[in-house]
Amino acid sequence: MTQPQRERLAAAQAELLRALLADGEVPKGFDRERVRIEKRALLNKRRGIVAMLRPEVAAELGERFRPLFDDYARAHPKEVGTRFREDAARFAEWAAARGELQPPKKKRWWRRAT
Repeated sequence: MTQPQRERLAAAQAELLRALLADGEVPKGFDRERVRIEKRALLNKRRGIVAMLRPEVAAELGERFRPLFDDYARAHPKEVGTRFREDAARFAEWAAARGELQPPKKKRWWRRAT
């Protein structure tokens, strides 16, 4: 494979990732319906992992969890190298900043003697 071919392949892969993870346009040559289905599957997987890692956030948001997370995910694609725990924490911070969640209570590292 020549360097120009590699560059074209890398550009096509980047376009496909944008379409799947960040609301990008479906690249030419790809089936729109299949990309839509895969995009939905990836979003559902990401949302499910966040709900599993931060059940208190999902519980507090209740019915609002799904649409709020979907809005967050479209605007904040998971970054390369980011762990799911970091992603879940960022979602909780985002939701709290929007007033959707109660701000987390500060944990004290010491206890008062009684």
